[in-house]
Amino acid sequence: MLRRLAGLICAGVVLCTLHTDNAQAAEGASSFYLLGSKNAQAGIIPPPGVYLQSDDYYYTGDASGSGAFEIGDVTVQAGFEVEADAYYKLLTPLVVTPLTVLGGNFGFGMIVPIGWKDIFAAGNLSSEDAALRRTIRDDELAFGDPVASAFVGWNRGNWHWNVGALLNIPIGEWDENSAADIGFNRWGLDVTAAVTWLDPNIGLDLSAAAGFTTHAENPDTGYQTGNEFHLEFAAIKSFTQQFSAGVVGYYYEQISADSGGPPALGDFKGRVAAVGPFVGYNFQIGETPVSRRLRWYHEFDAKNRLEGDAAFFTVFVPVQ
Repeated sequence: MLRRLAGLICAGVVLCTLHTDNAQAAEGASSFYLLGSKNAQAGIIPPPGVYLQSDDYYYTGDASGSGAFEIGDVTVQAGFEVEADAYYKLLTPLVVTPLTVLGGNFGFGMIVPIGWKDIFAAGNLSSEDAALRRTIRDDELAFGDPVASAFVGWNRGNWHWNVGALLNIPIGEWDENSAADIGFNRWGLDVTAAVTWLDPNIGLDLSAAAGFTTHAENPDTGYQTGNEFHLEFAAIKSFTQQFSAGVVGYYYEQISADSGGPPALGDFKGRVAAVGPFVGYNFQIGETPVSRRLRWYHEFDAKNRLEGDAAFFTVFVPVQ
């Protein structure tokens, strides 16, 4: 019985570590698409030029659960708890070209991430005759997978919209035995469409973005994460030319099951929603305009994933 309990608790802790982080129920517990990336002016493409965006992203979350099941004629109580913290520094050079595609401006870029994760997972099993507990603690600071981007944007009057694609390139740090990987060891593709209605006369920005993320199979594990849907929104009011504030949020749902994992672990289709405040401030350094944005997301209604808080600090500047 003790060996069987030990095997089950190991499986439970493995389950925890596979599904703990700032993204969703998926291999490595995360997706390369960072929820909350689209916010104010999501549908607007800047004029032709070269730009640099810097994002500081922090996430903290936890999850726990318990239940009972039968092994023969023995009732076993099981429980788990997971805590995770993550910080990413994302540098994104962007180029908006004079080239037009279907009447819209074409641009491209590259997201270069460096990240830190700290994961703690614990599981316990108990019966009338025995009790077992196992914990795992892992942390890592490393370069992640670069993400290439391409987009086309249009505008008409107060309306602005664009369609973009992201391609995850699996060359970042990844270790099959680590619970805190920064890279993903798999190709991924995200396609997102965004729209903004911006009235400069009243200083109101209403934006929304919806997209789908797909993942290739991890060649070293044979695991393939299911397809994902994400929806983001922002309602922002400009009070002066420098200062703006409003509300942002997102909704995430995994719409198809993972594959390649043990059948007993199930499909792990996850979901989560989040909402929070936005503050923006614009200023100039000499002749260079600088845009700064701070936003915070509080998650709720999570299923098969952590529930916590995420914060972004974004700086956007033209460099040419």
